[in-house]
Amino acid sequence: MINVRSNEWVKCTVIMCIMMFLKTEGLEEVGITIIQSGIAKGAVCLDGSPPAYQLAKGFGDGVSNWLVHIQGGGWCNSVQDCVSRKTLIYGLGSSKLMTPLNFTGILSNEKEQNPIFYNWNRVIMRYCDGSSFTGDVEEVDPATSLYFRGARIFNVIVEELMNIGMKDAQNVFLSGCSAGGLASILHCDKFRGLFPTSTRVKCIADAGYFPHMKDLSGQYSFETFYDQLVTLHGSAKYLPSECTSNMAPGLCFYPQFVVPYIKTPIFVLNSAYDTWQISYIFAPNESDPHGEFTKCKTDLNQCSTVQLQRLQDFRAEFLDSISVVGKSSSNGMFINTCFAHCQSESQQAWSGNDASKLDNKTIAEGVGDWFFDKSEFRKIDNEHILPHYC
Repeated sequence: MINVRSNEWVKCTVIMCIMMFLKTEGLEEVGITIIQSGIAKGAVCLDGSPPAYQLAKGFGDGVSNWLVHIQGGGWCNSVQDCVSRKTLIYGLGSSKLMTPLNFTGILSNEKEQNPIFYNWNRVIMRYCDGSSFTGDVEEVDPATSLYFRGARIFNVIVEELMNIGMKDAQNVFLSGCSAGGLASILHCDKFRGLFPTSTRVKCIADAGYFPHMKDLSGQYSFETFYDQLVTLHGSAKYLPSECTSNMAPGLCFYPQFVVPYIKTPIFVLNSAYDTWQISYIFAPNESDPHGEFTKCKTDLNQCSTVQLQRLQDFRAEFLDSISVVGKSSSNGMFINTCFAHCQSESQQAWSGNDASKLDNKTIAEGVGDWFFDKSEFRKIDNEHILPHYC
């Protein structure tokens, strides 16, 4: 059950989150930087290769500002699953197989497309550990030569960025999509602690607010996946201790249980009908043995009246789960009803002419206003109740 879901998630991520970044004519090309010194520190990908990142240097009045974006790509919860990731051509388990990702959406260098962050130092922290950068196991699996060192990778990449100028930043934004969005939440306070109080540091999670809820069969089936992940990667010690001291470490992978303990301002960008969450948390194949929800979760036009009501129930539970975000006036949110996943990386969703808007603002505008304290941007789309294509 779990392996199937995880492997499908990798495929889903490739289609929805990665392919849009592969080299395209006219887009900014940024090379990959390999941190060879990471090997000596034990900071390595699943296959033992060194960590990597991509950096587009800032210019103009953005040279003292930094945007660090954590790549998504799911997780692996078993040895078999992690072995599979080592050979993926997209480099989700090995820097040897990574290809450059394009900088679009929140990472774009075009002012009209990315009005706030276009001239900042923009970084993609490449993801190759399968644990949202939380793992740290000293022993190497003897049979498969797997390394579970995600937390060390995060530390080494950040250390290098600090050494090349980020330590002197005026403004720093830690962002991420999906598994990377979750990582931006889990590492937010630690990341903020690296800078002086005079530096503005905030975090944004795009499609990374995975809710703790029952699936169609009435079971919390995804709990098992996170429990296995945390155990395999030795993640517990890198999760917020205030959370792990009150509940099982696997539950501390769920943002709704972690956010109450995070002091740094966080912005949650999510659809109340996130396509991945619906497909793999709410309606995974194992909870729908007759495939009644299969067509609906891939094509809204195929949903029956009953299924649309079930999706509305999902939305209600999701909104309940994010209520903890609004309890801090320093936090922000942009929750729409687009049938989508990872909106900050899509140029159209981020700031396009037909982009989703709340309070007459695009995602780019709402995030920018919140980051610079122009407004307390916490908006939920209550006009469009049903899921729709944006």
